[in-house]
Amino acid sequence: MINAQNNMKRLIYIIIATFASVVSLPSCSNWLDVTPNTDLPAKELFTTENGFKSALAGLYILMTEEDTYGKNLSFGLTEQLAQMYDKIPDGTTDRKSVYIYDRETSGAYNTKGVLANTWRAQYNAIANANNLLKWWELNGEVVLLDSTVRNMIRGEALALRAFLHFDLLRGWGPMDYAGNISVRDIKCMPYRTVADHSKQPLLPAKDIVDLIIKDLKTAKECMSHEKDLDLGEDLGRRNMRMNYHAINAMLARVYNYAGDKKNAAMYARMVIDECGLSLESGNDNDPILSNEVIFGLNMYELEDNLSEYFAVGDKMKTKYYLNIPTLNLIFETVGSESEDMRAKGTAFYRNNEQQCAISLKYIENKTGIIPLIRLPEMYYIACEAAEDGDEAAIYVNSVRNKRGISKAKDVSCDTKELCIAALNKEYRKEFYGEGQYFWFLKTHGVTGTLNHCPDVTLYEENFVFPLPDAEVEYGWTEENE
Repeated sequence: MINAQNNMKRLIYIIIATFASVVSLPSCSNWLDVTPNTDLPAKELFTTENGFKSALAGLYILMTEEDTYGKNLSFGLTEQLAQMYDKIPDGTTDRKSVYIYDRETSGAYNTKGVLANTWRAQYNAIANANNLLKWWELNGEVVLLDSTVRNMIRGEALALRAFLHFDLLRGWGPMDYAGNISVRDIKCMPYRTVADHSKQPLLPAKDIVDLIIKDLKTAKECMSHEKDLDLGEDLGRRNMRMNYHAINAMLARVYNYAGDKKNAAMYARMVIDECGLSLESGNDNDPILSNEVIFGLNMYELEDNLSEYFAVGDKMKTKYYLNIPTLNLIFETVGSESEDMRAKGTAFYRNNEQQCAISLKYIENKTGIIPLIRLPEMYYIACEAAEDGDEAAIYVNSVRNKRGISKAKDVSCDTKELCIAALNKEYRKEFYGEGQYFWFLKTHGVTGTLNHCPDVTLYEENFVFPLPDAEVEYGWTEENE
């Protein structure tokens, strides 16, 4: 019976996944007419409510591919760039080689190729979102008779489009957007809202920010029926889809990126007060802290699929591992914060003989969720955006205390420098293996050496990704004038 159920789950997954191929990135001019493996053309797919829902499900599945949030933008590329591992199974122990963006490399980690794949995969997912929105405009009112369902489909698609563009901006956009006003006019990427193969201009970073916010606010209006949604009572369903509270969380994230402290604080506090989730004080049997996930992606058979990167055992040094001394530095386990649960309990598997440790976030993950927005980030944004140091300290210390750090060790946020220093440590600990720390460094213009990796000096150019060669030569992007 169990095998039969598993086979059925796999069949459903495959069927849904085929809809993701309705829009891909072939070079031919009739790319919108590509027929998925089900032999169901797009114009037929979007004649039923189930067709719309299947296309939306296919979009989420696309986002679990390894070129996007199934690796590169979660535990993979961005964590490697933040020097969170002492070894990467992709190819090298040479930390410096990871920052070679301008040429293909052999015998080392090929960052140029990885970046190109991520750019393509993100825009492929955006193309699928745009195609869904196009058919929503054409058929939505006729096919989707339930207004709540109709608005939800549009809202999720718009929010995902904004989400995908924002991570492209974080990678290919300028460094320290909030702190350096002059970089806001730098043209860095297109914002695609059309479901065709037309070339689109590179836009200034400030225009990208505005368009992201516009999509998110429209999405929020569409999702207003979820304003009273309690994610704590609906875990495993709505937090694995773009929901009302996730949209507010994204608005907090984007406004914080843009340096708009007032709006960042407002939306962060809104999520904290209204989403129905609370900070966890233990991670037994749940190292990913799934009960804090505001938005994440469900990966089919996640533990099995990701075991090649994190599985423990005799060959654990072929995985993404930390040397135990590095772990002690990152999590300050030998100092005043040694009781931090993020480095204790079920957070890491330690092999004392080999002197290495592996995160258990993905191989002891019974929910199958890849976390993309978790509640602590809202506390950190509220901390950074607070009007005074006392208020800021309350937010960051609330998380620290829940993680097992004594109130006697509360940090001060009396100055901006102290606040950012405290958040620097908390981001690297809280979001280890989740791909967020590198973006923190870039957002705040942090260069130089990281205290857990003194052998690599990071410069501004390490934080700004170049356009892929294929995009420059024959992609969707118009040349800068």
